[in-house]
Amino acid sequence: MEQMRKIIHIDMDAFFASVEQRDNPNLKGKPVIVGGDPHSRGVVATCSYEARKYGIHSAMPSKIAQKRCPYAIFVRPRFDVYRQVSNKIREIFHRYTDLVEPLSLDEAFLDVTNPKVPIKYATTIAKFIKRDIFMETGLTASAGVSYNKFLAKLASDYEKPNGFTVIMPEHSQEFLDKLPIQKFFGIGKVTSKTLKLMGIKNGYDLRHLSLYELEKMFKSRGYLYYNFARGIDNRPVEPYRERKSVGSETTLDHNYRLDEEEIVNILDELCLDVSNRIMCLNKLGKTVTLKVKFEDFTQITRSISLEHGINSHEDIRTNIYNLFRNIQCNDLQIRLLGVTLSNLIDINENIHNITLFEYMEKIDKGKAD
Repeated sequence: MEQMRKIIHIDMDAFFASVEQRDNPNLKGKPVIVGGDPHSRGVVATCSYEARKYGIHSAMPSKIAQKRCPYAIFVRPRFDVYRQVSNKIREIFHRYTDLVEPLSLDEAFLDVTNPKVPIKYATTIAKFIKRDIFMETGLTASAGVSYNKFLAKLASDYEKPNGFTVIMPEHSQEFLDKLPIQKFFGIGKVTSKTLKLMGIKNGYDLRHLSLYELEKMFKSRGYLYYNFARGIDNRPVEPYRERKSVGSETTLDHNYRLDEEEIVNILDELCLDVSNRIMCLNKLGKTVTLKVKFEDFTQITRSISLEHGINSHEDIRTNIYNLFRNIQCNDLQIRLLGVTLSNLIDINENIHNITLFEYMEKIDKGKAD
């Protein structure tokens, strides 16, 4: 009989904002927003829990965030510092297991089925990891423990910040049956709305749809939903997975015309999300791709390949806007937008890389190559 896995998901609490509050005691207990200038086209990268009380969240335009909380303190991201802290946290993970799958700077899966330390229980290891992180970085993390990745991730999200939740096999179905439908992995706003209109409000309702019904509605995703509703997830923790691209996409809350200003704001948010994620990986991308799906479900992609890799919000946004300007919509409205950076290289491979704006400055000064 195959041994049941022991999986831990660690998720740092408001990571960027918590680092800023740690490094500047004057920010502790205050609504801190890490992101762009509210007086320009900036957007929120993340924010402290004090700011979240005002309904502020990542990818929100900074102008709106400031309106919701006029006393919020805006701080520019310091990715070099965040990477240093993240490396320290990963060092802690590897004390306990080499099966670590980082998802971003601030979260990772760990398989501790056969740990490097003589500790029998995954719950004990998770507590030690939380303790080590706090003692060595001054930051708190939320931990989820279960027998697969899906449930461990749900557990870490269950009680934040500084949470600790365990989902045992004998309790998993009860937990899933009560879980709101939008909390299931892969079920976004649009799919959630579709299911709720059908009377599917939680995991119990989802579990009572047949595999045939789910696959008819959602094709290959239907099989995923069928298994997740039953607590089945056989995906292994993959410590050596090579990332080939970084992307972000969203199905819009309603269809938009090509010329609506909100479309530009949404693209801006997607570009920021991609920039934050690729900076976390210490990578650059040499190919920028825009994805557009129209109201009739036809889909197009437009790409541009660059001589130098990029990862800044400004550079990604400029290239995406140039691609977007050349889209022909044939009077169809847009229902989905996506931004992707691919053809990734390590940042050290692009030593001579300069941003688009630095290049334009050189042109102005007559120094461009």
